[in-house]
Amino acid sequence: MSACALIHHDPGAVAQVDAKRVQLPTELAVPSGTWPSETWWQQYDDPQLTVLIERGLSASPTMAIAREHVALAHAQARLALAAAGPQINASAAIDREYVSSNGFLSAYAGKDPGIGADGPWYTTGLVGFDGAWDIDIWGLHRAQIAAAVGVENAQKAEEADIALELSTDIARIYYTVQTAYASIDLLKQERDALAVQLDAHRLRYERGLEPETFARQSEARLLSVNQQIAQTTDEVATAQESLRALLGADSTGLAALAPKPLPALATGVPPSLGFQLLARRPDLQALHWYVVASLKRVDAAKAAFYPNFDIKAFFGFNALDLSQLFLHRSQQIDIIPGLSLPVFDSGRLNASLSGERAASNAAILQYNQAVLNAVRDVAQTGSELQDLNERTGMQQRKLDDVQFAFDSASGLYGRGLADRLQVEQARETQIQERLAMLQLRSQSLQASIALTKTLGGGYQAAGDTH
Repeated sequence: MSACALIHHDPGAVAQVDAKRVQLPTELAVPSGTWPSETWWQQYDDPQLTVLIERGLSASPTMAIAREHVALAHAQARLALAAAGPQINASAAIDREYVSSNGFLSAYAGKDPGIGADGPWYTTGLVGFDGAWDIDIWGLHRAQIAAAVGVENAQKAEEADIALELSTDIARIYYTVQTAYASIDLLKQERDALAVQLDAHRLRYERGLEPETFARQSEARLLSVNQQIAQTTDEVATAQESLRALLGADSTGLAALAPKPLPALATGVPPSLGFQLLARRPDLQALHWYVVASLKRVDAAKAAFYPNFDIKAFFGFNALDLSQLFLHRSQQIDIIPGLSLPVFDSGRLNASLSGERAASNAAILQYNQAVLNAVRDVAQTGSELQDLNERTGMQQRKLDDVQFAFDSASGLYGRGLADRLQVEQARETQIQERLAMLQLRSQSLQASIALTKTLGGGYQAAGDTH
């Protein structure tokens, strides 16, 4: 059956990205691994971190807002479902009316017992139930319900995405603090070594064994280390305030973090991405459901071109005389099938369809770009992690060499073949290389957390919500 209002032009939906493109280049070297688990942070075996993340997921204002968005979308889906079903209302009315002698009911303007006229004043009554039901032949209401359910599913995926972002941010800040703690400890050791060197150079200068230049250089390095300690201490305070804001804690709601060693974990990229990446990234799933909702809104816009069938009904009592309202002969039953057909609407329906189609195509293009960006993020983070692993291996060999030099200087000093200054200089070099190793391990840990995020953090798409 064709509608009277015609669809003038509908370009159709743009193509969605092919899952075959959701793969890393074969020539890209990345560490291999598995998909992260839902509680991925437990792999670090740090109860302090676990408490922080669980607290953030349960009490963060950001998560509370996300849950309210889901509740709102669920209510709107229920509203769309209710609007498609039959509606029954109770109604009652009393009308005090003066009947015109020249109107449609002019026969009742006077008094005529034969027809029950006792005018011109009447007190009429109406009471009963009226109902209505739109018969959804063309799927208009079904499409609207599916669109609302799609938005609800998108909001659920967005809630999961916010939870993933929150948990990874907490872990990232937490290990920034732990790295700072370890850095401060090493810098204090370096400060002690430089203090001994400064005393040795000052003593040599006072005895005329060397110019003052060496003492001044040692003092400058010592001041530089003190500056680094102060700066790192401030970074700890700043990071803890950021953590407090993520958790929604007040000024007394976050205790000082206890120092913990950085974990050493091997994180990598699963051998195959494809559909799994699309299903495991909550941000991609949210965009997917927005696309589904937009396509259903297009279907609803198309269905509006076709005839609408409905049934209206009434059952109750109706009487000209209020005293006779509830008599059996005052019963009234109405059943009214109806049809409405769009004939001329000045282009409103076509404009609505064009708008919904444009919005849907924009959603599809946004989804396609997000998929390509997700593959790029996995590739970049995996490549960064591979580079950091190689650099960490080289740094370990370098650290072994300076440790050997420090042990040799200590041995010579113990046998009286070297002075304390040589030992402290070797110690300073060793501490500097340990600091470099600490930064590489910290960068690897941050990249590992970032990779966990780009792989979806253990999220897996559920089935359709009905």
